[in-house]
Order: sequence, then structure tokens, then C-alpha cells
Amino acid sequence: MTVSLPLVFVLGVIAWAAIKFLGIRMWVAVVIALFGFWLSHTFLAPAIESGTRSGVDVVNGDNR
Repeated sequence: MTVSLPLVFVLGVIAWAAIKFLGIRMWVAVVIALFGFWLSHTFLAPAIESGTRSGVDVVNGDNR
């Protein structure tokens, strides 16, 4: 059985758990989210997307 979850949902759950259980302050989570948003508009975005896709393929066992 295959379960498909959007990466943003998984990251949201991790952020919620960090705030709830690790005591990370909300403003720190917001700053990290904004940093990711701004980083996505730089020249590094294609490399980050490629690396993320490769990591997901490794986890899923997708060998092309």
C-alpha cells in the first residue's frame, strides 16, 4: 500500500512538534519559514529542489 503525503504537510508536522515538544518559540519557526520562502527565490532554488527530489527518491526506493 502506498501512502502519498505532500512534503509541506510533513514539514508542518515537524514544525508543530518542535514548537510543542522541544519548546521552539513561534517567532523562530516563522523566521525559518520566511528564510525558506526567500531562499526559494534565489539562484539556489533549482539545486535545493533537485536535492529534495533525490532525497525523496532515495527514501521511496525509486531507482531510475
